[in-house]
Amino acid sequence: MMDMVIYENVVACGVTVVGLFASGEWKELGREMDGYELGTASYLMTLIWVAVFWQMYALGAMGLIFEVSALFSNSISVVGLPIVPVAAVFCFRDRMSGVKGVSMALAVWGFVSYMYQCYLDDRNSKVVTKSVDETSPRMSS
Repeated sequence: MMDMVIYENVVACGVTVVGLFASGEWKELGREMDGYELGTASYLMTLIWVAVFWQMYALGAMGLIFEVSALFSNSISVVGLPIVPVAAVFCFRDRMSGVKGVSMALAVWGFVSYMYQCYLDDRNSKVVTKSVDETSPRMSS
């Protein structure tokens, strides 16, 4: 599992670095850091912590895929989707736009639909199990 996460991220990092240098945007990084409102140190800390938390997310998602299912991993990711805009509004005083509201509503709707379908599947499997138990012949001793 770790190999899959590492190889995927090494390839993504390589493609990103090639794109950064191929586009010539690497020349603007110093000016971007200097122009950051909170300072250069805060800019670097933001980049570092985003990378660390992204790796933790990727590893956790892969673990859920291997231990439970890809559908459950995706559902957990969808649950986290509304948390990010809300956290940005409170922590960074970001503006709450209509697009954020719609994306949050769709994420919550998707997760609730998934949970409701799990509930229906569980209920139906109990009904089928009960009917099979009632119709199967009993062994007499």
